[in-house]
Amino acid sequence: MAIPMTATQIIRSLQDEGVDVREYRSWRTHNRNHRGAWGPVHGVVIHHTAGTSSLALCYEGTSALPGPLCHTHLSKSGVATMVGHGRANHAGGFAENAHSAVLNESSTHPRPAKAEPVDGNRYYYGIEIENRGDGKDWYPAAQYDAAVRWAAAICRYHGWTADSVIGHKEGTTRKIDPRGPVGKKDGPAWDMDAFRADVAKRLTVRPATPAPKPTVKRIVSLAAVVFAATHSEAEERAYSKSLDDVRAVQHALIAEGRLAPGTYEGGIFDIPTKNAYAAYQRTLGYDGVDADGVPGESSLKRLGAKRGFTVVA
Repeated sequence: MAIPMTATQIIRSLQDEGVDVREYRSWRTHNRNHRGAWGPVHGVVIHHTAGTSSLALCYEGTSALPGPLCHTHLSKSGVATMVGHGRANHAGGFAENAHSAVLNESSTHPRPAKAEPVDGNRYYYGIEIENRGDGKDWYPAAQYDAAVRWAAAICRYHGWTADSVIGHKEGTTRKIDPRGPVGKKDGPAWDMDAFRADVAKRLTVRPATPAPKPTVKRIVSLAAVVFAATHSEAEERAYSKSLDDVRAVQHALIAEGRLAPGTYEGGIFDIPTKNAYAAYQRTLGYDGVDADGVPGESSLKRLGAKRGFTVVA
């Protein structure tokens, strides 16, 4: 049995594998855990979205099937966006013989039986790959490579072989995904044995240790941040040079535990940001009008010194 990766472990593992990974809204706490357990985990399931522009759908789901509908959405360009952490509505019921093949890391994945007693949502990670699923829409090379790296990252972390990877169509007779040409319009059809072979090959490659990046201290304009905190969103957007400065402050507030990651990082000094900054001001001993959520020079400089930016007037 394997304990599911934490949200931070997933991000780090994907990044180490060379995946361009992004975070969407409050994905770290977005799950269906109230409907049942997630874990122990035994493998990963490969899906296609059967549509286009499906990122929001994968996060939100529908009234009949609430989100998240997977853990990761993979765009045509190869960007992997995290949409859920925990139990997700992606696999549904799985056949016992299909599940056993994954548990045993069998090199043979049999045609799934009709009975589907296994709770796939409990035992598997899932990725939804952007593709219409009509057999004509193809998977660009960058997207396919990212899918290989995504599966390899999870297998590498858990010490699994590529035979812990299964297509949705291999777990149930209800589904046909993944389906479609790979690499180009007239490329070979997606084949799960070939995909597992590519994952296995990837697992023989030691992930490169990224070279340390030089430390660059960010400059934040006090005037720009104060303008953003005291004007409307429309006025702030018109004064667009404030957006990056506010975003730096928001990231610092997230690091301080005052804002939820992935939720308020858009560069708009909105009410939640103002409330978070006011809470930070109070930790410094300010109160009353001095803790109104509008940054002052002293408090902003102290935040910058702690969280890696320099404040200029």
